[in-house]
Amino acid sequence: MSATTPPSRTPNAWLRLLAFPAIASILIAFLASGESNRTHSVVAVATAPKPMSNDDIMTSAEGEQVADGKTVEVTMSEMLALAEKALAATIANLDDYTTRMIKQEQDRSGVLQPASEAFMKIATRHPGGQPGAPLKVYMRFDSPADVQGREVIWVENQNDGKLLVREAGTIGAMMTVPLPPDGFLAMRGQRYPISEIGLTRLLEKLISRGDVDRDDPNVRVFKTEGHPYDGRSLTHLRIERSKPSGREGDFSLAELILDRERNLVVSFRSFDWPDAKTGEQTLIESYEYHDLKLNVGLTDRDFDPSNPEYTFSESAASR
Repeated sequence: MSATTPPSRTPNAWLRLLAFPAIASILIAFLASGESNRTHSVVAVATAPKPMSNDDIMTSAEGEQVADGKTVEVTMSEMLALAEKALAATIANLDDYTTRMIKQEQDRSGVLQPASEAFMKIATRHPGGQPGAPLKVYMRFDSPADVQGREVIWVENQNDGKLLVREAGTIGAMMTVPLPPDGFLAMRGQRYPISEIGLTRLLEKLISRGDVDRDDPNVRVFKTEGHPYDGRSLTHLRIERSKPSGREGDFSLAELILDRERNLVVSFRSFDWPDAKTGEQTLIESYEYHDLKLNVGLTDRDFDPSNPEYTFSESAASR
């Protein structure tokens, strides 16, 4: 070989050059799943329950103990008081957690996406009860099949604010892709950016929305104690709206499940207004947090792509 002859590329280098267009295509196909979902029907994880009838509702004096499984009507202010107490306790006491999240939602164009399930590690913005820390997120998708094995890391003040995505599969595993969290690819098929994820933000949004409806006569709230969820007995709250509000995020029916012992909202779902022809109510968004483990002592290692428990390191090794 002459001195002017360039050194031969390693097989891995050639493989990266050949694979890059394929990787890009796969990422676009996977991350832009909202487009493909227009071509086939999607079954919601939840169907809207029937409206409450007077026979379903107990009457009780203020402060009177109501048996588990019985439903009473409460005011929006009472519901907000529960949520505000939960938020204050969450900020004061919740540093980090792991959970299995089941999500289904309409994307920003109104297309209902398939249900997805992901294992998550989250370090909150308020460790030690002191707000201001960066939110840290690790996700590993377990379903649906076309995203199974995908891993995502996002740390609010690292990687230029970008999330790191490592796709599953032989070709996808060769590269970790940085994406702006509110960019085209990251937001396709999503309703909210990753910066909105987690238990704290869910409570904040519920309180913000509910406060607008505090004195709205067209909104009714019902509470049922003893609601079974993950083997626990929790509080079920249901919000019914009798006519559209005309505001962004409007819904006809919403349900949330509150763990009053741990002061957490572990589930929220809302439904659109009934279809004029079929009467069916389409799911707008549904978030369920299962297998919650609180304050497990997550460290920076849990949000480091070089963690050997993750497959980001495999993509680095292929470079």
